Amino acid sequence: MNAVIDLVWDNAQRGIYYPEPLHGQLSLDDAYRVNLAITRRHLARGEKQAGWKVGVTAKAMQEQMGVHQPVFGVLFESGQRDSGVSLNFADLIEPSAENELCITIGKTLRGPGVTITQTRSAIAAVAPALEIVERRGVFSDLPLAMADNAQQKHVVTAMASAWEPVSMRLSEASVDVYLNGVWQEKASGAEVMGDPVASVTWLANKLAEFELALEAGMRVMSGSFTKQYRIKRGDHIESRFTPFGAVKANFP
Repeated sequence: MNAVIDLVWDNAQRGIYYPEPLHGQLSLDDAYRVNLAITRRHLARGEKQAGWKVGVTAKAMQEQMGVHQPVFGVLFESGQRDSGVSLNFADLIEPSAENELCITIGKTLRGPGVTITQTRSAIAAVAPALEIVERRGVFSDLPLAMADNAQQKHVVTAMASAWEPVSMRLSEASVDVYLNGVWQEKASGAEVMGDPVASVTWLANKLAEFELALEAGMRVMSGSFTKQYRIKRGDHIESRFTPFGAVKANFP
């Protein structure tokens, strides 16, 4: 496994994210372990972890990507951006945007056996968010995509709302997506595994397989309500989440 980790790490430093010798060679479990090992190297270099992402949680995403199970990756502080940001298109590799909620965890969740009720009680805040992902290779090789941190590049968030466990139902939240000022679609939180809280619960239990907990203070991208939206130079995307507010990004 160390040789595989070195191969992924060394190639990534040269801008090669899906090393040819590994095509079709990794299990999904192997790929997660490679990504977690790569994460530890980034942290040793001074990066800070912001949290985690859950991906491929909605039927629209599963059909688009040809993947029919949730996946997870890592969020770094260096990738965090505020709503309204301009991201230089030339610095991105075939970018797309996903429409998600960013959920802040207020109390550590340690699986296995974490329940949705426990997760609801552990949430501290919720923010409207865009995940900016990059197509750095062919997603059909799912393990290589996971070894490459599940396409993650940036997270763009607007102001967070304090969590109200009695009154808030994330399954009833909705998003209206506007690309270059033109409405594209409306989707609800129920698209995310029935409830974005279920996505966070899945993550807490999945991390336990790697002897990790979902720690207090971490942020979790719940998974997109919609399909990915491919971004072109000059695009502007705005996603209006009810009841949480709007989040925007520009790509000059």
